[in-house]
Amino acid sequence: MKTDIEIAQEAQLKPIRDIAEQLGLQDHDWEPYGHTKAKLSDKLLHQLDDKPDGKIILVTSINPTPAGEGKSTVTVGLGQALNRLGKKAVIALREPSLGPVMGMKGGAAGGGYSQVLPMEDINLHFTGDLHAITTANNALAAMLDNHIHRGNELNIDPRRVEWKRVMDMNDRALRQIVVGLGGPLRGVPREDGFNITVASEIMAILCLATGLEDLKARLANIVIAYTYDEKPITVKDLAIEGALTLLLKDAIKPNLVQTLENTPAIIHGGPFANIAHGCNSIMATKTAAKLGEYVVTEAGFGADLGAEKFLDIKSRAGNFETDAVVIVATVRALKMHGGAAKDELKQEDIEALKAGMENLNKHIETIEQFGLPYVVAINKFPTDTKAETDFIENWCASRDIEVALTDVWAKGGEGGIELAEKIMQKTKSADRHFKHMYDLDDSLETKIRKIAQNVYGADDIELSPKAKKQVSFYEQQGWGKLPVCMAKTQYSLSDNPSLVGRPTGFTISIRELRPSVGAGFIVVLTGDMMTMPGLPLKPATLNMDVTEDGKITGLF
Repeated sequence: MKTDIEIAQEAQLKPIRDIAEQLGLQDHDWEPYGHTKAKLSDKLLHQLDDKPDGKIILVTSINPTPAGEGKSTVTVGLGQALNRLGKKAVIALREPSLGPVMGMKGGAAGGGYSQVLPMEDINLHFTGDLHAITTANNALAAMLDNHIHRGNELNIDPRRVEWKRVMDMNDRALRQIVVGLGGPLRGVPREDGFNITVASEIMAILCLATGLEDLKARLANIVIAYTYDEKPITVKDLAIEGALTLLLKDAIKPNLVQTLENTPAIIHGGPFANIAHGCNSIMATKTAAKLGEYVVTEAGFGADLGAEKFLDIKSRAGNFETDAVVIVATVRALKMHGGAAKDELKQEDIEALKAGMENLNKHIETIEQFGLPYVVAINKFPTDTKAETDFIENWCASRDIEVALTDVWAKGGEGGIELAEKIMQKTKSADRHFKHMYDLDDSLETKIRKIAQNVYGADDIELSPKAKKQVSFYEQQGWGKLPVCMAKTQYSLSDNPSLVGRPTGFTISIRELRPSVGAGFIVVLTGDMMTMPGLPLKPATLNMDVTEDGKITGLF
């Protein structure tokens, strides 16, 4: 069986000009980044204002497991299938982070015969967007520390600096550090730390901005520190929003690539859904909607994280509607949620599968609470038995749930035809009665509680003393009307990663809150969630290499 990279390296890519022309773009609408990648103009979306929007299809999934769910693979395969059916489909995905690429999760370019290409570029440095975000983030950190060192005109309390440095790599050693050591010429000593780049508020801002001016306005509103009398200090107070925007002037432009079957794909932005809002950029999704009849996009991890944030944060900020949802599940992952061990997943186990269906059932209930039509996609693995896939199909049929057996890894778009036909019908459904999970007028604590109880299935929430003080303080500052962005483990509906399946009788522990006022939400950290991941015992880097002629090996 060929690996993903072997399949990708054998693919016949069209020149990126052909893909741009396929979308009806003119030369001034895009600029090439080599032969197979391009940047779309940041003005393109506004130029397309008068065009009708295509149908937006959101791909989400059950809680992920080490067995894999293939959400990005299904997203790509579904887009290819729609094009095979004669529809004009455009895919909209996030950019991968080097942290998981070099760690254990892998990339985010799909797999098998449902990949976006060139996968090596996309999974590594691509067009430099994440590096630009890293630079802008750390430029802000440097300017903040320089201001404190040069007399501290704004009366910033070094103990209350909110802004952290970032890097696009998993590195647990940088979670907590001390800066400014070495005497008066080295700066003012204080505690600091690093987040991973995709957890930076600047990443969230890039993904929620609708243009260059909106980007600048959001950057200006970033809360970076507090004074000794607890007054918030923003980027605007440092007067550097223009400089930060300059560093991001190219990164804000969405990236155009193609799939193995030459379906257009717009890839832009890459926040993690377990510690950020987990969706590609509004500019990418809305541009794709203007250029295609159908947009297939995804949100990170399970419906408890990515889909909730897509629907409660991104769609609010972008003022667009979601027409239908695909909920991806695999036999292997459902068996793990039912108690099967990872080394036993190749064996048929209907009892484990039956127990694991409760995880899928909860995510279905969540999408139903949002009032959206949906289709369950069984992402087929070679080790699945007919009895196992039949069980899922019969389980769905007995509950009047639309389901499609999907084989897009092995067959590309052809393997997603059934799913494409069913999801097209769902986009026409009169059953769409969309409603957000909470009202913006709800208090911060009420918003958190509604998500915990309705989306996670928790009995209640428990705020730490620190979190209680922050809720009160943030509402005094006028931030109480913002959406909340929950930072929670992706592996469980609860805040305990070991509780798989559909846990009950649990409470969500709220450790602390962080303001992302520029992005337009409040981050809520639950349990032991870290915003800088660590590397595993045996990172994926151990398998990676490059040959003498420049050919990459071991990258999935």
